Amino acid sequence: MQRAGLAIPKYQVVFEALRRDIESGRLPAGGRVPSEAELVERFGASRITVGRAVRDLQLQGLVERRVGAGTFVRRPPATAAVDCTFGVLVPDLPDIEIFEPLVQGLLAAPESRGHAFLWGGGEAAPHDRASAAWGRVQQYINRRVDGVFFAPMEGLADDDVNVRIVQALDAAGIPLVLLDRSAYPYPKRGPYDLVGIDNRRVGYAVTEHLLRAGARRVAFLGGETGVSTIDGRRAGYREALDALDADASLARRPLPAPGDRDAVRAYLESHRPDAIVCAHDRGAAQLMHTLLALGCSIPGDIRLAGVDDVEYAAWLPVPLTTVRQPVRQIGEAAIAAMLERRAHPERPARDIFVQCTLVVRTSCGAIA
Repeated sequence: MQRAGLAIPKYQVVFEALRRDIESGRLPAGGRVPSEAELVERFGASRITVGRAVRDLQLQGLVERRVGAGTFVRRPPATAAVDCTFGVLVPDLPDIEIFEPLVQGLLAAPESRGHAFLWGGGEAAPHDRASAAWGRVQQYINRRVDGVFFAPMEGLADDDVNVRIVQALDAAGIPLVLLDRSAYPYPKRGPYDLVGIDNRRVGYAVTEHLLRAGARRVAFLGGETGVSTIDGRRAGYREALDALDADASLARRPLPAPGDRDAVRAYLESHRPDAIVCAHDRGAAQLMHTLLALGCSIPGDIRLAGVDDVEYAAWLPVPLTTVRQPVRQIGEAAIAAMLERRAHPERPARDIFVQCTLVVRTSCGAIA
């Protein structure tokens, strides 16, 4: 299946087919969704692909999972009046692992009861996400939703898309709560509540941990600048080097793309780091595989740590030391912030930071 000459991801094909079955009544309310094995056979897809499609249906409130029984089409809500209707817009959901449990925390929070949620995110291919997000925002504005939760997009060719989205909501008088990151590049702030973690403190904490574990030359893997979460973690990394009077010679020499084996080899030979702070676990996992392929011992030759504590962090070839984001609590804090913003629109915008936890595993060398 293709769109505009480009292949549509297989999980999206499965998702759209099941969604049509639900909306048409072929899968009736309260009815059981075919098992993963049945869906694998029907679509000729892997269990991972089918599982992702079903999770997306669950995030959109179309199905629910019952332990020991299977997955069922959700029944329409009772006729009780809905207090508020909120829009949720998370365009990067398919690629950033923290967003799925974050949204689940938002929808499952006690404060969310009695409210309706419209979903937007994850349905477009990467090259279409900006235009799809803009179209979804126009729908929210036309429906006059009571508020919008928005996780600004990363890696955009047009950096103004996030700003246009928040300004359009602002002009329509719709309250906005940002998830995880600002819509503006640092140091701009914007007049919107933001719920997430203190990325600067996170970068400081993980760097400090590596230094106290015995590292002397700590490098940083973060990709391009301009992403506010990564920029904050990079700033914290530099502050920790300075505060602990550590060798800061690598602070201006970021690592190359973690999957580029030749470039990583050249970097190691030129700069000789003995530890690396990775701005997120996804990059840490890619780098770990590259380092192991190059014959490096982790943590013997290079200590490694990341941020996020995604589901697979503990199951990497060397279990990854990382900072755990309490993503479900971020979702719960977001709905509380939205309800308070609606009740007190005159209050100044706030950054609401949820406390993180350092999870120590083998990769940092602190565990014998």
